[in-house]
Order: sequence, then structure tokens, then C-alpha cells
Amino acid sequence: MSLILPTAPASARNISGVADDLLSALRGGPGALAPARSVVVIVIDGLGAIQLRAHSGHARHLIAGVGKKDVAYSVFPTTTAAALTTILTGVEPGAHGLVGYRVLDRARDRLVNLLSGWESDGIDPLAWQSQPTVFERAVAAGHPAYALGIAKYARSGFTKATLRGAEFVAAKSPSERVEIAYQLAADIPGSLIYCYLPEVDKAGHQYGVDSAEWIAALEDIDHALASEPPRQVGVLITADHGMVDVPAHRHVVLEAGDARLDGVRHFGGEPRMLHVYLDPDADAAAVLDTWRSASEGEADVLSRAEVLAAGLYGAQTTADAAGRIGDLVVVSRGNRAFYDGTAEDQRSRGMVGQHGALTPEERQVPYIRRGAFSSGGR
Repeated sequence: MSLILPTAPASARNISGVADDLLSALRGGPGALAPARSVVVIVIDGLGAIQLRAHSGHARHLIAGVGKKDVAYSVFPTTTAAALTTILTGVEPGAHGLVGYRVLDRARDRLVNLLSGWESDGIDPLAWQSQPTVFERAVAAGHPAYALGIAKYARSGFTKATLRGAEFVAAKSPSERVEIAYQLAADIPGSLIYCYLPEVDKAGHQYGVDSAEWIAALEDIDHALASEPPRQVGVLITADHGMVDVPAHRHVVLEAGDARLDGVRHFGGEPRMLHVYLDPDADAAAVLDTWRSASEGEADVLSRAEVLAAGLYGAQTTADAAGRIGDLVVVSRGNRAFYDGTAEDQRSRGMVGQHGALTPEERQVPYIRRGAFSSGGR
């Protein structure tokens, strides 16, 4: 069986290179970004390059001067826990270990939420994400590091897993976050500043791309980015993933009696990218055949061995990360989403905008250079 993967150009950038790009710019070495006195990376959660181009009239500051090459590709799965961690560590999910939204903690035989369940699910950030962050690397090289975000994220487990080494600075609005980021960059030469803007992703999940609420969130961020960065400060604007709208008639609901439920112990991941964990005594080959037959045209279904052989989680996958991947991995095609009928999935069926799979809308993200990064680099 072949997996339908959008083909990326051989020279395409990947978000796994962002950390090295930033550190290289601080060192003054040659690279994708020109040398800069201080660097700011702004991550607009959920804003894909395709959505940005389609709504350029609502983002005239953000889109100004952007060309077809100002694009990078996200990782698999295209979800915040995996992709944002890749941006902030410089390694792919197979190396950092956050391989999905919900994954199985096999030692305890329970699903854990890798975005918001660190405390409630009893996950140790250092054990589950042991790769050094870009902030730890920056500080070790003598560069102060700061992270701008929303106050409620300041002490979260995900923050401890991904922002180690940075001083967290809370600010309420996108404009406040960007303003403080620019001020820190100007006042503290040699600094690395991360600025997180989750508003577009939140509006997309609740209302969908193209909704008035999503457009308002985009316009608010565009307004925040209207001001020029300080002199000699390089600014990179990117995203962790894009998004597609999933209408109700594209929901694939696995109800009682569906053969795809046979032999399944847990469903992890998220509706557009399922980790399917099997009962210990299940016939894995038979379950795989059942899923492929029943899901033909709706999803690509792979065994864990096939996923690892294809390198979907990166060139190298650690033993810990491999153990968190489902026995089967179900990747939605088009704008479909899978639901297992549990209470948690019933709640998520209200989401309009979704991500996690491999469509161009989800994989392609902006790679926009401003300030000192506007010229030079490669």
C-alpha cells in the first residue's frame, strides 16, 4: 500500500530547521537567515500558507513582499504538540517523542494528552521530551532567551517541555506580545525571543477558516505586525501547521457494530490522525486489513512498522517515541475526520477547523522574513 503524501520540492524548507536558522543568525554565520543582532521568531498557531494567501486582503502587512518561496513544510502529524515542539527543539517528532495529541502511556495503559494533560495525566516533561530546546542552546552560547505567551501557559507542563531555558513573559493581546518582543530584542543585544500567537488556531477550531471570527483574529494579528522591527533585529514569522474545515457530512463515526472497532483497545491522536492501539491478543494483520478495506478512499491506514519505514516521524525514531505510536496509524484524506463515539470525541465533533493529516493546507506554513532577515540568507 502506498501513502498519499503531498510532494515537497527537494529544496523545500522544513520547520525542523527553524531553531538552527535562528542560532546561525545570532552567530553571524551563513544560513537561511541573514545575521542579526537579536532574533525574534513569531509563531502564528494554525495559520497555513494556503489560508494566508487565500485571505491576503485581510493580512496586508503580513503578506507584504511575500513570495512563493516563503513557505516551509510542517512535520507529521500536523498538530501543535508535535509541530511546535519541532520548531522549538530543531528535531522531528520521532526524536523529541511528542508524536501526537493523545498517545498511549503503555506503562500505565492509559491515554495521555501531550498538549494540555501533563499535570492531570502525570507526565514528566523532562522524561517525555528530553531534547534540548533552542532556548537552552541559546543560553549555553551566551544569548538571553525569552518566550512571550498567554499567562495561563506560563507554568504548564507543555511549557516546561518546550520552553526550557527561556524566561516566560506574559502578555494578553497579540499586539502587546509583539511589542514586548520587539522591545526586548532592541534592549538586549544578542537575545533570542519567541512570540506565540494562538488566536487564529482557536478561532479556526471553533468557527472554521473563512468565518468572520477567524478573519477577525487574522486581522488582529496583522495589525500587531504592522510596525517595523527595531534596527538590526531579525524577525521570522512562521506557523506550526495549517488547517482545513471539516463539515459534519465528512465525519466518519465508528458506531457499535463497525468492524473497525474489533480488536481495538484505545484510540489516540485526533480525528484527522488516529493512533489505533490494539488489544494484546488481537490479530494485528487482520485488523489492518479490515481498516484498509472499510476506510478505502477515506484514509491511508498503515502499521507502525510501515510508518517507521516511511520515515513519517523523521529519519530517526527513538524507542520511546516508537512505543507511543499506534499499532495502526490512520491518516484522513481530503477533509474527513474519524470519531470513535466516546464522550471525548463527541465533544470534539463540534470543532470546525481541524488538522493533523497531510494535506497541503495542513503542511504548508509561512516562512516570512522581516527586519534584518529581509535581505541576505538563502
